[in-house]
Amino acid sequence: MIHTLILPDTPVGPLTLQADAKGLCRVDFGQRSTAQSPEHLVLQAAASQLEAYFAGRLKQFDLPLAPVGTAFQEQVWNRLLEIPWGNTCSYGDIAARIGNPGASRAVGLANNRNPLPIIIPCHRVVASNGELTGYGGGLKHKICLLQLEQIAIQPAKQPERTRIIRKPA
Repeated sequence: MIHTLILPDTPVGPLTLQADAKGLCRVDFGQRSTAQSPEHLVLQAAASQLEAYFAGRLKQFDLPLAPVGTAFQEQVWNRLLEIPWGNTCSYGDIAARIGNPGASRAVGLANNRNPLPIIIPCHRVVASNGELTGYGGGLKHKICLLQLEQIAIQPAKQPERTRIIRKPA
């Protein structure tokens, strides 16, 4: 059974959270349901941790996660969990970390299919040149999340050309 909780007012707009018996299984931008299960413990914990994240008090989520995907997608999502708050890496970096350096595009597709955005931080992945390129939740949300994590952004007329400003090594 899937349980749902709507967070109507976050910095990225409404979020729909869903959990099953194993853990949090979906986070969707927007309100995707009207039925809610506010008593569900995983959903309560997720709502509390998201509130703390948006307030700048939480840098790493600690929730039981139950995303559903292919073995490759799950491998990519597990690597995304290793990207620290306030940092970014490229699709190529993730491909190399999973032992498949030629799989940058496949990593991008797995990123796009991430059922737990924000929690599994796919917003922290950018092109090798620093361009944001895309985000399943929309580039304005990706920009908002990166700025929330104090990552400097160089705006552009075309949102997909917006870049992160890399910190000197």
